[in-house]
Amino acid sequence: GALVLPAGLAALVAGCDRREPAPDIEFTLLDGRRSHVGALRAKVVLVNFWATSCAVCVAEMPALVDTWRRFHGRGFETLAVALQHDPPALVARLAATRALPFGVVIDNTGAVARAFGDVRATPTTFVVDRQGGIAARYEGAPDFARLHRLLDGLLAVPA
Repeated sequence: GALVLPAGLAALVAGCDRREPAPDIEFTLLDGRRSHVGALRAKVVLVNFWATSCAVCVAEMPALVDTWRRFHGRGFETLAVALQHDPPALVARLAATRALPFGVVIDNTGAVARAFGDVRATPTTFVVDRQGGIAARYEGAPDFARLHRLLDGLLAVPA
């Protein structure tokens, strides 16, 4: 599986040349559209695994929305992946009440979580660089100031 780093070390890893590739897994968005991680190449992508029953996940949503708004115009995308046990109706309600502007994925088979190293703990967040490599992994809420510095650096690199 991917190396789990404290937030402080995640920025150091961002400078490494050889990154573990993100899985090119297919997913279904809340609105029914299907896509896959590889379709987001040339963008920096934050993949956040969460659950409606996870208080930390729900509490960090405003910061994820702020991060998306801050970086989206520069080629940044966010996928919020609801874990398999989460009822789609609850996920849809939270996405609507929070006005989530980014893609919300219903992982009803658990395939997306398994592809990213069998994610079970929420929140778990991955940052995928423009070349499709995993630049960082956070278990628990990330330090958003550090995350923003990492995104700034990754977005400065041309696709």
